Amino acid sequence: MKNRSLVSINDYSKDEYLKILDLAEEFEKKPVRELLAGKIVATLFFEPSTRTRISFESAVNRLGGRIVGFSDSNSSSVTKGETLYDTIKIVSNYCDLIVMRHPLEGSARFASEISQVPIINAGDGANQHPTQTLLDLYSIRKTQGRLDNINIFMVGDLKYGRTVHSLLMAMSKFNKITFNFISPEELKMPEEYKIVLDNLGLKYYEHKDFTDIVSEADIIYMTRVQKERFSDPIEYEKTKNAYILKDHMLVNTKPGMKVLHPLPRVNEIDPCVDENPKAYYFTQALNGVYVRQAIISSILGLI
Repeated sequence: MKNRSLVSINDYSKDEYLKILDLAEEFEKKPVRELLAGKIVATLFFEPSTRTRISFESAVNRLGGRIVGFSDSNSSSVTKGETLYDTIKIVSNYCDLIVMRHPLEGSARFASEISQVPIINAGDGANQHPTQTLLDLYSIRKTQGRLDNINIFMVGDLKYGRTVHSLLMAMSKFNKITFNFISPEELKMPEEYKIVLDNLGLKYYEHKDFTDIVSEADIIYMTRVQKERFSDPIEYEKTKNAYILKDHMLVNTKPGMKVLHPLPRVNEIDPCVDENPKAYYFTQALNGVYVRQAIISSILGLI
């Protein structure tokens, strides 16, 4: 993993996933270390972010590194017409690693091909979000004790949701995974991901509702309907309230079942669920610090 960009979850192997998860466990036990002393990480967020940006910055600070960059492209030379090519070429002179979020699919791959330092993709449009996937895997393994033989329900925006796309690709590397896709017709899982599962012989089922089968879930992975991905506000209004998880819906679920969500939520999880021991999304977000510490340390060859 040393000096290798992380653009797609497919850039790393199953064994490398597991190495990162094992390392994250060690960082959870001892998150404050001086591994990044003298190192500079640039965070370039051309698109809004709260958890991803702050958890990366928290990870760097806890490891003794320094951060440069921007959290809003309006405060950068992009507003003057500077190209992504020029931005990456310049910034890669100033740092040891770049963490980048950008609204265009493929932007992180492009950046990795021209940068002098490794690139970590913090989300490129509706394409991929690999560090979110690794923290999701960490959360699943931590709560279920395994990554094989998991029945996962993916609920909400499966068409534009980069988190579910990346998670599907990662979990498809494990054994006996069953996927249940629950979405409105307009937001179904794209065909190319279903073809991947078909080729691997993995089971998946598509539903418009899941209340009568929720007892089968090991993980319920909720997603919001993303307003920013819709060009037509009328289409967004039609689908934004398609699924709302309420506390009573969890009564007959498995004792160890957990509800995950990449956040932010809008109204797809009722706040009453927050107090349910099966709600795990806030701890899931905390896990992102340890996983990102593991990723940064591995890419920079510090562990």
